[in-house]
Amino acid sequence: TKLKSTSVGYMGGSKANPTYTEVSTGTTGHAETVQIEFFPDKVSYAQLCKFFFTKAHDPTTKNQQGPDVGSQYRSVIFVHSDEQRKTAEEAKGEAQKEYSSPIVTEIVSAKHGDFWRAEKYHQLWGYKTH
Repeated sequence: TKLKSTSVGYMGGSKANPTYTEVSTGTTGHAETVQIEFFPDKVSYAQLCKFFFTKAHDPTTKNQQGPDVGSQYRSVIFVHSDEQRKTAEEAKGEAQKEYSSPIVTEIVSAKHGDFWRAEKYHQLWGYKTH
């Protein structure tokens, strides 16, 4: 396997340990996110970024993913280093060639302790609903 773990959660907002109910109002400033731990000898950060931009979601819709609308559904990558930022920016530029609309994904520095794990029923949601 290429991934150590994935966790669904919230980042980028102003409230500590928010609930889904609070985040879903769009007033906390959080984005719904997935934290990924990976084995760098099996998959590169660049490969993960390419997947994010070309397969995981539509990076051209502002504050929306599918039928879900609001700032909590914005397209964003939270980076943990200057190297990750550079890689994400390069992947964004490469992916832009695949889209006629501009990619609106934000690339933002992660703040230590800013990831809040979502409630248990949100974990592996995609597997539970598809």
